[in-house]
Amino acid sequence: MTESYDADVAIVGYGPTGVIAALTLARYGVSAVALERDRDIYPRARAVTVNDWTMRIFQDLGVDERIEKKIDPQRALRWVTYDGTEIMRVEHPPSTLGRKPRFYNIYQPTMEIELRAAAEEYGDRITVHYGAEVTGITQHADGVTVTSADTATGETRTVRARYAIGADGGSSATRDGVGCRLLGDTNDVTWVVIDCRVKRWWPDRDFLTFWSDKERPVVDIALSAGNHRWEIPLKPDETPEDYPTSDEVWPLLRALGVTEDDVEIHQHAFYKHHTRMADTWRQGRVFLAGDAAHLMPPWAGAGMQTGMRDAHNLGWKLARVIKGELPESWLETYEAERRPNAAFYTGLAVQLGRVIKQELSEQEQAAMNAVPQDTVTPFEPPLIAPPVLEGGWIRGPLGDASIVGRMVPQPIAGDAIGRMARLDDLLGDGFVLLGADVDPATLLTAEEKAGWDALGARYVAVRPKTAYTHGPEELVDVEQLRVRARFDGRGGVRVAQ
Repeated sequence: MTESYDADVAIVGYGPTGVIAALTLARYGVSAVALERDRDIYPRARAVTVNDWTMRIFQDLGVDERIEKKIDPQRALRWVTYDGTEIMRVEHPPSTLGRKPRFYNIYQPTMEIELRAAAEEYGDRITVHYGAEVTGITQHADGVTVTSADTATGETRTVRARYAIGADGGSSATRDGVGCRLLGDTNDVTWVVIDCRVKRWWPDRDFLTFWSDKERPVVDIALSAGNHRWEIPLKPDETPEDYPTSDEVWPLLRALGVTEDDVEIHQHAFYKHHTRMADTWRQGRVFLAGDAAHLMPPWAGAGMQTGMRDAHNLGWKLARVIKGELPESWLETYEAERRPNAAFYTGLAVQLGRVIKQELSEQEQAAMNAVPQDTVTPFEPPLIAPPVLEGGWIRGPLGDASIVGRMVPQPIAGDAIGRMARLDDLLGDGFVLLGADVDPATLLTAEEKAGWDALGARYVAVRPKTAYTHGPEELVDVEQLRVRARFDGRGGVRVAQ
């Protein structure tokens, strides 16, 4: 019997994770239908930053330039006490991943509007049903049926797809519906998030500042589009009911030296920090991504970004499996690659939270600021360092002296006839082996080459700019940045040296 599908992939939830999943699937040639409970974009600014890795994903999806117009470069991070003592600072050196800034400040609702607008340009390849509350997910041998009800009329809709992605947040109905368990803890402290419109500039407004204090630590963040945010914990004897309007919130800002001359309070909300992860991110043909799979404290600025990276990683793999370009077993690499990275950022966020709450001993603080000795790879603080894969589709030893699992830099490169562009744009899609001044195919055994050939891989020598190219497919390292290794979740690029 011929199966009938409404789309190749059903996506439950259409926040940042869901829309990146839809864009990736459409970008790689398959269709998606998204079911979103809310009819409008969530109006509160939740995430506050994106970095060069996320911008590289936007580049792959063809939306980087339009997003860059909506966000602002971030100056630096600092941790200070109320008496002005600086505990720690993280400067942002120029990025090696294709953008000069490492980090950008965002205003999430504005960024989401732009991402959804980009998705609309795919026409029928991306269909979105707003006001659709998912009520059930049923798996079959060759597909998934998702049932939803219209939040206004109660009308029932069923969507038939080959696979489904649960991107419906921390209270995911998808996760519960397929029997995955969310493990971990929730911190009892309630935080108030105060979003403001800026009325005038004040000194060092462009730092992302963590005011470190045992009783009242504060997160002080310049957002894009003239917005600013403070996140402040409530004391044990305080509750959200003590802050019903902006009038009650203002004393919290005045205590920080912020006045009505500086900002106008736009909105405020309350939340608690979660440190949780699903026991598995896949059940059959249903996958979890973003907050449905993992919840982390906000201190590393990685919650939303981790979800978008999940969606991109899973999206291109699903697309190529659906198109018959990769075997179904490739989907097993999704969680293997993404879970360790989500766990890394969760642990980093917890540790940075201890800094802002002054929970670290002097020895722990010194260890956190220490630069490792006798390392081969130049050290960068974990918060800003390029990612490293710890599992999944990699081969060879991991470690400081190894290039395995590391993301290749993205310099401006040239092709054989002199056209210059960022490396990813010159390489295009698919699997590529890069050789530093050598044809990488010549370094493979017959068996190894057969394996790469089966994936449709291309073999590209990257020549120094002081040398000749020897073929039309070769590239030139114009910026003289020696290409080393790459695994960015896009198609897997390795280097032979």
